[in-house]
Amino acid sequence: MQIKTKSGRTLELPTPEEDAQITAAALTDPDNLPLTDAELSQFKKSRGRPQGSGKKEQVTLRLDTDILEQFKATGNGWQTRINDVLRDWIKQH
Repeated sequence: MQIKTKSGRTLELPTPEEDAQITAAALTDPDNLPLTDAELSQFKKSRGRPQGSGKKEQVTLRLDTDILEQFKATGNGWQTRINDVLRDWIKQH
Protein backbone atom coordinates (compact mmCIF):
# COMPACT_ATOMS: atom_id res chain seq x y z
CA MET A 1 0.00 0.00 0.00
CA GLN A 2 1.21 3.49 -0.81
CA ILE A 3 0.35 6.77 0.87
CA LYS A 4 1.19 10.30 -0.14
CA THR A 5 2.54 12.77 2.44
CA LYS A 6 1.68 16.45 2.69
CA SER A 7 5.03 17.24 1.09
CA GLY A 8 4.12 15.10 -1.92
CA ARG A 9 6.41 12.14 -1.17
CA THR A 10 5.06 8.62 -1.68
CA LEU A 11 5.64 6.09 1.09
CA GLU A 12 5.38 2.33 0.68
CA LEU A 13 3.72 0.70 3.70
CA PRO A 14 4.27 -2.95 4.60
CA THR A 15 1.50 -5.44 3.99
CA PRO A 16 -0.27 -6.81 7.08
CA GLU A 17 1.78 -10.01 6.75
CA GLU A 18 5.05 -8.07 6.52
CA ASP A 19 4.01 -5.92 9.48
CA ALA A 20 3.30 -9.04 11.56
CA GLN A 21 6.75 -10.44 10.68
CA ILE A 22 8.44 -7.16 11.60
CA THR A 23 6.56 -6.99 14.92
CA ALA A 24 7.36 -10.62 15.75
CA ALA A 25 11.05 -10.04 15.04
CA ALA A 26 11.07 -6.89 17.20
CA LEU A 27 9.46 -8.75 20.10
CA THR A 28 12.23 -11.37 20.06
CA ASP A 29 14.98 -8.75 20.55
CA PRO A 30 15.43 -8.37 24.35
CA ASP A 31 17.68 -5.33 23.92
CA ASN A 32 15.22 -3.36 21.85
CA LEU A 33 11.65 -4.12 22.86
CA PRO A 34 8.88 -1.99 21.37
CA LEU A 35 7.88 0.97 23.52
CA THR A 36 4.74 0.81 25.62
CA ASP A 37 1.95 3.35 25.15
CA ALA A 38 3.10 5.10 28.34
CA GLU A 39 6.66 5.36 27.00
CA LEU A 40 5.43 6.61 23.61
CA SER A 41 3.31 9.31 25.24
CA GLN A 42 6.49 10.90 26.62
CA PHE A 43 7.56 11.78 23.07
CA LYS A 44 4.42 13.61 22.00
CA LYS A 45 5.08 17.23 21.24
CA SER A 46 2.64 19.91 22.20
CA ARG A 47 1.72 22.52 19.67
CA GLY A 48 2.92 26.08 19.77
CA ARG A 49 5.81 27.74 21.48
CA PRO A 50 7.35 26.24 24.61
CA GLN A 51 6.11 27.63 27.89
CA GLY A 52 8.18 30.56 29.07
CA SER A 53 9.32 31.20 32.60
CA GLY A 54 6.70 33.91 33.05
CA LYS A 55 9.43 36.22 34.30
CA LYS A 56 10.13 38.06 31.07
CA GLU A 57 8.47 41.06 29.53
CA GLN A 58 8.45 41.91 25.84
CA VAL A 59 9.91 45.35 25.11
CA THR A 60 11.07 47.35 22.12
CA LEU A 61 14.74 48.21 22.39
CA ARG A 62 16.82 50.15 19.90
CA LEU A 63 20.43 48.96 19.67
CA ASP A 64 23.34 50.14 17.54
CA THR A 65 23.55 48.09 14.35
CA ASP A 66 27.12 46.91 14.99
CA ILE A 67 26.24 45.61 18.47
CA LEU A 68 23.18 43.78 17.19
CA GLU A 69 25.17 42.25 14.31
CA GLN A 70 27.84 41.02 16.75
CA PHE A 71 25.27 39.21 18.89
CA LYS A 72 23.37 37.78 15.90
CA ALA A 73 26.65 36.53 14.42
CA THR A 74 27.04 34.23 17.43
CA GLY A 75 24.02 32.20 16.28
CA ASN A 76 20.76 31.17 17.88
CA GLY A 77 20.25 32.37 21.43
CA TRP A 78 21.60 35.87 20.79
CA GLN A 79 18.70 37.48 22.67
CA THR A 80 19.45 35.33 25.71
CA ARG A 81 23.10 36.37 25.51
CA ILE A 82 22.11 40.05 25.46
CA ASN A 83 19.96 39.38 28.54
CA ASP A 84 22.94 37.68 30.24
CA VAL A 85 25.24 40.63 29.47
CA LEU A 86 22.71 43.06 30.94
CA ARG A 87 22.30 40.86 34.02
CA ASP A 88 26.11 40.80 34.51
CA TRP A 89 26.22 44.59 34.21
CA ILE A 90 23.55 44.91 36.92
CA LYS A 91 25.55 42.65 39.26
CA GLN A 92 28.66 44.81 38.78
CA HIS A 93 26.93 48.16 39.31
